[in-house]
Order: sequence, then structure tokens, then C-alpha cells
Amino acid sequence: MLKYITENKILFFLLKAFGLYLFWYILYDLWLHPKSSLDNLISTNLAYWSSLIIKSLGFIAIDSVAASSENITVIGIDGTHGLWVGDPCNGITLFALFVGFIIAYPGKIKNKLWFIPLGLLSIHIINILRIVSLCLIVLYKPESLAFNHTYTFTILVYAYVFWLWLIWSNKYSNQSKIASSESKL
Repeated sequence: MLKYITENKILFFLLKAFGLYLFWYILYDLWLHPKSSLDNLISTNLAYWSSLIIKSLGFIAIDSVAASSENITVIGIDGTHGLWVGDPCNGITLFALFVGFIIAYPGKIKNKLWFIPLGLLSIHIINILRIVSLCLIVLYKPESLAFNHTYTFTILVYAYVFWLWLIWSNKYSNQSKIASSESKL
């Protein structure tokens, strides 16, 4: 049975990905999230960099950290109600999905050691730009905030993560080199 699983590359990948997801779920839900230090760190960092960009665009930024029991950071442009950046919106879930896929998918460890941190940084930057864009939407077209938050930016951010996965699977995984050498035969 074990030999069948390891030889069936798709099944092996899916089992590894499920195992990593289960590990992340237990780690996050039982330990990291209740402590909220990781969530607070990421949300505060998002608000800091978003505020810097908003100020560099010539606006007066509002930002504050709400009660720690709420795990909400507020960021926005002066004159608006701003945005709440909470645990579901800080990108940690995307970080976990991205890292889990790269770890579960074949590839050299040395490539994973640089691709994962660069991917996480780029996802974080995309999330900062998403927050700045949503702040601008709140200022100029507040009635479209819910739609853009729920659909436009969710699709864009997940599409970006998918694009990173495609880069990994096509350029840096062992599978792309195996497929390339087999096509030459």
C-alpha cells in the first residue's frame, strides 16, 4: 500500500498537502491564533506599510490598534471610516496555503529555501497594495467596498498565489525537468 501511494505522484502530493494542512490547522487553531501574537504582528505590519503608502500618496492616514481581544487594526484615509484589518484578512491563511503547496510539491530544498520567503514577501506586498486600494475605494467609491473586498481583490490575490504556484511547478520543481527530459526522448 505504501509503495502504491509513493509511486502515485498525484496521490502522494495530495496526502502530503492534506497532512501539512492538518498540521497547520492544529498549530494555528490550537496554539498560534489563541496567542494572537502572529496575527497581531502581521496585521500591525500591514497597517504600518499601508499607512506609509497612503501618506506617500499625499493623504493623511488614520491607523490604530483596537482592543487586543478583537485582533483588529484600523487603517484608512482621514475623513473616512477606514478599514478593519482582522485575522481573516491579514493573509496568514494564504501564507499557509502557499508554503504547504511548495513543501508538498517536488523540488530541490535549496530552491524552496529561497522561493518560499520571496513568495511570502511578495504575497504580503500584494496584501499591502490591496489594503491601500481598498482605502482609496472607501474614499472615492465607498458603495463598492463590499464587492471589491469580497470579489475583486480576493480573486486577484488568489490568482497571484496560483501564479506563484505555476512558476514553482513549471520552473523549479523536479517534475518540470523530468517532463522536459521525457519529451526529448
